[in-house]
Amino acid sequence: MKPAAFSYESPSTLAEAMKLIKANAADGRVIAGGQSLVAAMNFRLARPDVLIDLNGVKELDFIEETPGELVIGAMTRHAAFHKPVCDGPLGRLLSKVVPNIAHYPIRNRGTFGGSLCHADPASEWCVVAATLDATMKIGSAAGDREVPVADFFRGSFTTAVEPGEILIAIRLPKLDAGWGTGFYEYSRRKGDFALAMALTALRVEGGAISAARVGLGGVADHGKRMADLEAALVGKPATAETFAEVGKLASTLVSPYGDIHGSAEYRRDLTATVVARALAEAADEATA
Repeated sequence: MKPAAFSYESPSTLAEAMKLIKANAADGRVIAGGQSLVAAMNFRLARPDVLIDLNGVKELDFIEETPGELVIGAMTRHAAFHKPVCDGPLGRLLSKVVPNIAHYPIRNRGTFGGSLCHADPASEWCVVAATLDATMKIGSAAGDREVPVADFFRGSFTTAVEPGEILIAIRLPKLDAGWGTGFYEYSRRKGDFALAMALTALRVEGGAISAARVGLGGVADHGKRMADLEAALVGKPATAETFAEVGKLASTLVSPYGDIHGSAEYRRDLTATVVARALAEAADEATA
């Protein structure tokens, strides 16, 4: 199929884009990489009257490092993270995650901010944002506002970005040098959407886990940080037995959906495996 007829706008500045977005808040859509929106338009699941292309807005394509944060412009391409964009655990983690996103041509076109705004339950960047407590900078013609990630995702394919607004940047807190990170996802074929994924970060002192971050994707309506799993890890030995136990606990805490790719029960079993493997990777890095 082909998309329904639409008008096309291509602003070159953020100010121009904001004016267009405000003027077309009711019937317009912004397009970033287009890897999700174009497919939806081709199937006529999305039928915008006006398409506002952000690819000419260079102000949204940037990566800035501060002492405590990494700030990522919404139009930054996935491919920017093939090599670490900053020193330390955060830079390594982003480079671990990015090869799991679809295929190389899509990573060259798709954007960090577009992935977050699309809010697919199996989005890798959504799990990163949720697990690391990202902050989203959302802009409109009326001004900017900042939204913590806990308030940003509102369900499958639903976020706090309102009509007339766009995501401008994402702030990711850095992890200090004592952290190790892990990421593991399972899909039936390379580049397919993950059936389950886990992102982990651990601090290990004297063989015991002193701090933990755990996030899951593909097994809920959006990527989530799992505080119960983190609490179950702290104080425990960083061993395969601990990771297997916490993986089993994770499988009891999720309520995955079933589809043609896998039943809900199958995804629960996968959850235990991806959590245990991601924790083992994080522990190895933390103690290296």
